[in-house]
Amino acid sequence: MPNSSLQVPVESLQVSTYTVPTDFPESDGTLEWNKTTLVVVHASGGGEQGIGYTYADQSTAHLVHSTLGEVVKSCDAMSPPWAYAQMWRRVRNLGRPGICSMAISAVDCALWDLKARLLGLPLVTLFGQIHGGAPIYGSGGFTSYSDQQLASQLSGWVQQGIPRVKMKIGRDALKDIDRVRIARDAIGHGADLYVDSNGAYNRQQALRQAEAFTEFDVSWFEEPVSSDDLDGLRSIRDRAPAGMEIAAGEYGYELFYFRRMLAASAVDVLQADITRCGGITAMFQVAALCESHNLPLSCHTAPALHTHVACAIRSLRNIEYFHDHVRIENMFFDGVPQPVNGELRPDLSRPGLGLELKRADAQRFAA
Repeated sequence: MPNSSLQVPVESLQVSTYTVPTDFPESDGTLEWNKTTLVVVHASGGGEQGIGYTYADQSTAHLVHSTLGEVVKSCDAMSPPWAYAQMWRRVRNLGRPGICSMAISAVDCALWDLKARLLGLPLVTLFGQIHGGAPIYGSGGFTSYSDQQLASQLSGWVQQGIPRVKMKIGRDALKDIDRVRIARDAIGHGADLYVDSNGAYNRQQALRQAEAFTEFDVSWFEEPVSSDDLDGLRSIRDRAPAGMEIAAGEYGYELFYFRRMLAASAVDVLQADITRCGGITAMFQVAALCESHNLPLSCHTAPALHTHVACAIRSLRNIEYFHDHVRIENMFFDGVPQPVNGELRPDLSRPGLGLELKRADAQRFAA
C-alpha cells in the first residue's frame, strides 16, 4: 500500500441483506421473478461510514462477510482503487464473473462513498462533474403485464416528463408487435420507445422484429439476441433499420467482457451496471473504453447508485430508471434523487452519494 500521512484505514465492513417482493409478478423474454434481493455494504473508517449495494442474493453477502472484509480491512480509505485491486487478487481462484464481481461492486461503491464523506464532498465533485444531470428512461413494461398495465406504466413516465421509455418483449414474437403498438399509442409520438428482448430471439427472428418495429418508431433494440452471441449482435447491428440502435452489456462482470464486445463492433450503445461490473472503479474503466471507441455508455438499473458517477462520465448516454430498483431505493434510502425534466441530478448539498439507509424501514425485509 502506498505510504501517506493522509491514510485513513478502513476499520470494518458490515453487510446486510433484504428481500423485497415485487408489487406484481414480473417477467421478461427469458426469466420470471417475484422478489428482488438487495445486499447493502457499509464501510467504516475515520469516524465516517460509506454505503454501497448490489442486487444479488445471500451468497453475495456471505462472500463480502467471509472473504472481502479481511482483504479490505486496514486498506487506505483514501485509495479505493488499491482495495479494488486487492479484492480482485483475493478472488482469483473463485472466478471473477458473477457473485464475486457483484460483491466487489458493492464494496467498491461503499469505499468511494466513504472517501467522499471523509473529504466532505459530494461524490460527483470528487470525480469532477461534467453533466448537470443524467438523462433517464423509464424501464419496465414487463411481459407479465396486461395491455392496460403496460400502457398505464409507460404513459405515466411520459406524463412525469420522462421522454424515453422501455418495455420488455421476447415471450411471443407475434404478440410483441401488438404490445409495441399499444405502447406507442399510449405514449404518443413525442417520446422515444425502447424495447428489450433479453436475448430471447434468434438472429432471424430479431431481424424480422426489428423491421416490424420501425412502424412504431422504435429507436433502441436491447439484446435482440443473446449478448454472448457477439457475431449475432454485430449482424443485427449491421442490418437493423436506420435510426434503431443496438444496445447490450448489462451482464458484463469484468473489463475484458466489455473490451470483447467493443472489439466486435457488436453495439451502438454499451451498457454497464455499477452493481455488477466491479463498482465505481470499474465504471470509469468501462467509460474510458467507450471513449476510445467513440461510443456512448448507458448505466443499467440502480439509478440512485449511478447518478453521481454518470454525471462524471463524458460519454454518458443515459441511466435506466428501472421500476423495481426505483421502488426499492425510495423505500430503503433517504436522499434518493428524483426525476427533474427527465434527468437525475446529484444533490451537491450532501457528501458522498448522499444516501442513508432507513434502517427501521428496511428491517422488516431483512433476510
